[in-house]
Amino acid sequence: MDKIFFTSFVCLLIFAIGTAETISSENIAVFEELESFNIEEGDDIENFELPFWKSEHGSKVLVNVDGFGAVGDGVSDDTQAFVNAWKQACTTPRSVFLVPIGRRYLVNATRFKGPCADTLIVQIDGTIIAPDEPKNWDPNYARIWLDFSNLTGVLFQGGGVIDGSGSKWWAASCKRNKSNPCKGAPTALTIDSSSAVKVKGLTIRNSQQMHFVVSKSVSVRLSDIQISAPGDSPNTDGIHITGSTDVVLQNCNIGTGDDCISIVNGSSNIKMKTIYCGPGHGISIGSLGKDNSTGLVTKVVLDTAFLRETANGLRIKTWQTSAVQISQIMYRNISGTSKSERAMKFACSDTFPCKNIILNNINLEKKDGTVETYCNSATGIGYGYIQPSAECLTSTDKDFIIEQTQEVKPGKTRRENLIHTEL
Repeated sequence: MDKIFFTSFVCLLIFAIGTAETISSENIAVFEELESFNIEEGDDIENFELPFWKSEHGSKVLVNVDGFGAVGDGVSDDTQAFVNAWKQACTTPRSVFLVPIGRRYLVNATRFKGPCADTLIVQIDGTIIAPDEPKNWDPNYARIWLDFSNLTGVLFQGGGVIDGSGSKWWAASCKRNKSNPCKGAPTALTIDSSSAVKVKGLTIRNSQQMHFVVSKSVSVRLSDIQISAPGDSPNTDGIHITGSTDVVLQNCNIGTGDDCISIVNGSSNIKMKTIYCGPGHGISIGSLGKDNSTGLVTKVVLDTAFLRETANGLRIKTWQTSAVQISQIMYRNISGTSKSERAMKFACSDTFPCKNIILNNINLEKKDGTVETYCNSATGIGYGYIQPSAECLTSTDKDFIIEQTQEVKPGKTRRENLIHTEL
């Protein structure tokens, strides 16, 4: 938003509320910062035709997993071939770690570690599948399947599939059967302790538990990611962000049995744009602060999201401790349907409230009833069309509530854009 328009808008805001004194300078500064919030997204994804050969012109060096003994029949164990190919690609400048199209590679839990040589591309065009029997899973890798760490400037791309073969894991979950022990399960794809990483175009499905985790990383760009699992699959979050900063999610289509996106402790400068969510639990910040643990999430923008029959819509969830801090959160241009009456839920700590939550152009409905917004110790503002009303989201001065100023609802989302393939 340019400065002239922003100044005019704030003047109108003050006029609508009645007095300038009800808007603190902090609120104006936060509003302006979030309105203009932009993480440089860039678009330097490399597109190239394969096969790609080493040449005198300095082109990429192809490192094909097939060349290291991978069979790709979906039955033979190709783990060691992937490990050996990774070692070669990681140590070779300008290399392409290639998983070829048209084959299914069975790969056990593996850590792919950096640092690597410059300009590594991970090109996944085929399908990588996990072993489907939890009893045979290596206990040393209890919470991971494909784990990439200590990478800088690596690009993951391709039209391939990462398939967690999760059905037996879900059946063994205590959420499916209370007689089962409650224990963690692997994440399909993890980016950990890395920087300047881009992931584009991949499909991740049927993860054992979470599908895609970004952990302790900075400057990560995720675009055109497709994530799917049955709506009753337990704990299968789509994208989970923890301890990370400067993360962009764009044009992602997510339907699982848990949160489409979850953002937890130590995360800041998160921008999400054009997100399709459903089935699932919605888009969540938290939970934070369990057992008095520290929880900090700040400067998060969700801009343009379409929710389809999610168990919840938008929510912030914290435990009642004083170690939690959530602030500078903006939701704008959000539409769709929630199964819960509480389409927006901001449940924050009484001792450390959430603050500076901004809502703009929200239209969430329930097919067979009314919806509401629930707030506990949450402060902020709303402008534009807000459905359900968020009058509970007040500042310390109740006069700071901004009433609806637009009677035009956000445009309806085309149904075909919201449909996920159920597996």
